[in-house]
Amino acid sequence: MSQESLGLFDALEEIESSEPVAAEPAQVEATEAPAQAEAVDEEPEEAAEPAAKAKPKRRSNARAMAKGQRAISISEFFTKNRHLLGFDNPSKALLTAVREAVDNSLDAAEEAGILPDITVEISSVKGHSDRYRMLVRDLGPGIIKRQIGKIFGKLLYGSKFHRLKQSRGQQGIGISAAGMYAQITTGRDIEVISKTGQRRPANRVVMRIDTKRNEPKFKSEEEVDWDYDHGTQIVMVMTAVYKGGKHGVAEFLRQTALSNPHAHIEFQPPKGERIVYERQVHELPIEPVEIQPHPHGVELGILMRMMADTKRRNLTDFLREEFCRVSSRVAEEMIGDAAKKIPDRSRSQLIRRNPKMMQRHEAEALYQVMQDTKLMSPPTNCLSPIGPDAMIKGLFSLFDPGEFAEDEFFVTSETRSPAVYRGNPFQVEVGIVHGKGLQGDTQAEVFRFANRVPLQYQFGACAVTKAVTSLNWRQYHLQQPRGGLPIGPMVVAVHIASGWVPYTSESKEAIAHYPEILAELRLALQVCARRLAKHIKRKRRAADELKKRAYISNYVGPIAEALAEILKRPEGETSAIEGHLEAIITETRGGDIKA
Repeated sequence: MSQESLGLFDALEEIESSEPVAAEPAQVEATEAPAQAEAVDEEPEEAAEPAAKAKPKRRSNARAMAKGQRAISISEFFTKNRHLLGFDNPSKALLTAVREAVDNSLDAAEEAGILPDITVEISSVKGHSDRYRMLVRDLGPGIIKRQIGKIFGKLLYGSKFHRLKQSRGQQGIGISAAGMYAQITTGRDIEVISKTGQRRPANRVVMRIDTKRNEPKFKSEEEVDWDYDHGTQIVMVMTAVYKGGKHGVAEFLRQTALSNPHAHIEFQPPKGERIVYERQVHELPIEPVEIQPHPHGVELGILMRMMADTKRRNLTDFLREEFCRVSSRVAEEMIGDAAKKIPDRSRSQLIRRNPKMMQRHEAEALYQVMQDTKLMSPPTNCLSPIGPDAMIKGLFSLFDPGEFAEDEFFVTSETRSPAVYRGNPFQVEVGIVHGKGLQGDTQAEVFRFANRVPLQYQFGACAVTKAVTSLNWRQYHLQQPRGGLPIGPMVVAVHIASGWVPYTSESKEAIAHYPEILAELRLALQVCARRLAKHIKRKRRAADELKKRAYISNYVGPIAEALAEILKRPEGETSAIEGHLEAIITETRGGDIKA
């Protein structure tokens, strides 16, 4: 169709939509004879024949609507939906920004083989009661100059999303989203200083995020003198509220020190003295290794995409090289079983077939066989758990028993063997500390960790909370309201390590209720609870023995006098008899029991 005819069609379309619609005959009659209508016996309006409605005027058309349609960047989306990332209120926004910066620092240091050394400083901005300056500095490997803008000024940019191994970050959103929030609420730029080596210059970059294009926009770039040999420092000013309590920055860093005992963390709050968490373990955690996806952890669409993107020339190599726990023999067996479901393909043809040429029905047949084939669980070297010894040291550092006796302060930890959900390996760890010095007749505290990161919000929506509250703590000699947490001076620390943690939202605040995860959580909690029950039972037995000994001791004197009189002993031997009786009581009532 020519351009002229298209223009004519548009013109006709506009004329048609703007012309008044002709009245129906019934409408004309009604308007021409109003007197006749009034002469008729009055009836309710509902009984009258309704007049035909006029055709509504067209408000728009496809071409007009097409002009208003455009692509939006991920930065624009999260500018309007920042609550999805944890920036839904000022106090939570400050905590989220600190968490993302600290997580990146810990990941970078561990990947470079450096013991983490992190400093966090929060200070109020003069003249603004609702603005705070956040500084996070680490002495890690640093960032090369050309990557600074992309890491801090581009959402969904990073190296962790496509790697199947344990890491704190997953999506490449966190720290750039924190900078975006600071920019939106205060209009201030982000300042980054980074240095990659002692003999290399430190680069200082002042930048902001172009939210329409999801790209960094640099204000200045320069080389500066920096007092550290290597590392990264980020400074941003944001609208925030600083508060204490279990949802505050101080509590986050306290729990981070517990789950990362190999890190040295310093914190300077807006008011008060500097807080230092010394390194408790002087060795880095086991380095996790990246693994290939497990056949039981992929879905049909993902399998078809992997086939389209692969560089393998035949189906056997594709299955063997791009999945874990699939050997050449297992790959050929799966292909043979899939060939039985494809009438037009023989086994030999399917073995040599290029994955890129696979049709949908062929991919679906192979997918069904992959799900039905019994395979080994995925390797667990992609995980790096805290470990029972390190967790106990972390608990002791935060809950020092001080002058209390050793048997009045109980600490235990359990690390379960790795398990699998949806083809993803994960590992559960539980630590319990119980005794004097903790809160008394109140609910026990529960610390939740995922890949060594504390989770402080959405407590009730988390699988960890469900596992703790569903356990019958009464059978372990603790009080517990129905459906609630146990009562007593106790802290329960729960850690889940996984190559891909199933968070319930992008803000990474709660873990989804997978049955496999809940089962492992309960088993680990039961092991620690049984040990705690033995400790509580031993303490109660000791207390009962002390009461009985004290009761009997009240009558030692009269009994000694009676024995001396019965045995006709001299009066001077009464004290000796008392000593013998005390020794017998001590021996028969459990030995030396500390009060």
